Amino acid sequence: MKHQTLEQLQHIADIDQEYPHRVMSRSERLERWVELLDRAPHRRLATLYQTEHQPTAVLALLRSDNSPISVAFEDPIMRAAGLENDTYGQAKKFFGLSDGELHNVLCYCHFGATVSAATAAHYVRGVLGVERPTLFARLRAMFLG
Repeated sequence: MKHQTLEQLQHIADIDQEYPHRVMSRSERLERWVELLDRAPHRRLATLYQTEHQPTAVLALLRSDNSPISVAFEDPIMRAAGLENDTYGQAKKFFGLSDGELHNVLCYCHFGATVSAATAAHYVRGVLGVERPTLFARLRAMFLG
């Protein structure tokens, strides 16, 4: 099979980039993002620098290669569901997150230059209201029932 770019294929065939457009609820999008991050929990991902101090126009276009948002954008299911790129603004819109929620997932001020995929997944779970039990909680449940 020969790999061709989208531009090369457009010369050969009509390409409908809207197909297949899968409708996913906000929860499904966030759960999928967690699932993608959990696939490589030790992977180091780039953070975004000082998201809380950026002007709105700059913040919307802020991005970094190999960021938690990039993990979502690499997924064909997320792109088919409407994720257009891996910018802060697109992630905020697509996942229905507030600036504070997105800031907690990927800002430099919390983690430094990189964050583990597992940590990013933890914060996305927090938005969902679904937390994995801590080690202490699991031990307590095991011994105390």
